[in-house]
Amino acid sequence: MLAGALTAGLTECGTDVVDVGVASTPTIARGVAEQDADAGIAVTASHNPPQDNGLKLWQPTGQAYDQPLQDRLVNRIRTGEFDRQPWNNIGQRSSWTGAQASHAEAISEAVDSVESVSVVIDIGNGAGGVSVEALQAIGCSVETLNAQPDGRFPGRPSEPTAENCSTLSTTVGETDADLGIAHDGDADRMMAVTGDGEFVPGDVLLALFAREAAGAGDRVAVPVDTSLLVADTLEAVGAEVVLTRVGDVFVAERTTEEGVVFGGEPSGAWIFPEDTLCPDGPLAAAKLVELVAETGPLAEQIADFERYPTRRTTFEITDKIGVMERISATVRNEYDSVDTLDGVRVDLGDAWFLLRASGTEPRIRVTAEARDPQRADTVFETASRLVEQQM
Repeated sequence: MLAGALTAGLTECGTDVVDVGVASTPTIARGVAEQDADAGIAVTASHNPPQDNGLKLWQPTGQAYDQPLQDRLVNRIRTGEFDRQPWNNIGQRSSWTGAQASHAEAISEAVDSVESVSVVIDIGNGAGGVSVEALQAIGCSVETLNAQPDGRFPGRPSEPTAENCSTLSTTVGETDADLGIAHDGDADRMMAVTGDGEFVPGDVLLALFAREAAGAGDRVAVPVDTSLLVADTLEAVGAEVVLTRVGDVFVAERTTEEGVVFGGEPSGAWIFPEDTLCPDGPLAAAKLVELVAETGPLAEQIADFERYPTRRTTFEITDKIGVMERISATVRNEYDSVDTLDGVRVDLGDAWFLLRASGTEPRIRVTAEARDPQRADTVFETASRLVEQQM
């Protein structure tokens, strides 16, 4: 229904529409330039439930629409700044059946061929089948879970969390597979499981990708809620993090800056700017397989990453904007290193905490992390009190 309405509106205004059918979000994002189009649109709820279906827009560079472009689009809709065309000047609709094959070919060209790597991919009943095609093309042995596209997501909930990927973990752990891969519904996210069946936390996977991509003097774009593990890992190789707002759109923006060689979010969005500015789950899967083939088992590669204690909670608050304004004023008076890029983040050196309003719900989220568990508890309690005092 949404795709039909979208197509009707575009053609009515004289825009030609190329329909690629059911495809992953990165397949669509990459296809914009290949089809010499002006924009790309994915109809998707991503990792969210069906009622969140909407439109995700892409630039020819593969980058999602940034805030200025989004604001311009919303304003045009609100003010009615669009021109309907007469019947003999409407746009034309065509189909492109080769989008997935083109995406798979691009991935296979971006990584080295591998031999004797066995992978189990949990597609989650989504559109990530391109991963199977790409990994087979580079020489992997591939088995699948939940490979039948089904918008009801009967196999597991769409978001690739440790809890939702328990079947993948069990399957990989009880077979001779080298690793497991999991996608969300539209396959812009990718998470992994070691050959032992351990689900790899997002911060650990981010640290691994960042260490592989960055060298001395390089920077890696990460959101403000990223673990200290990533900064510590990069410091060891002479690189550093640059913080962004939460959301892959903002991470992608920073990867366009000089010296930023990689961007990622612990939720599973990985951006390799030399290849594309969209979060490309299938590409990330191939990059990880390549790393395992060249360096060794995934479990061994992440064994030296220390896991720092993180504490989280959520407060239900109706006036979240007002509460956040009062919190910001209080924190600025009490602390020196305060970042208000996205919410209020306080850097304590050996720890940090973040107070951030939800973008879609009447909630304020509290996150605190330290290298020491007791310190994490103390900082978390302090951060939580700051919210409680302003409620």
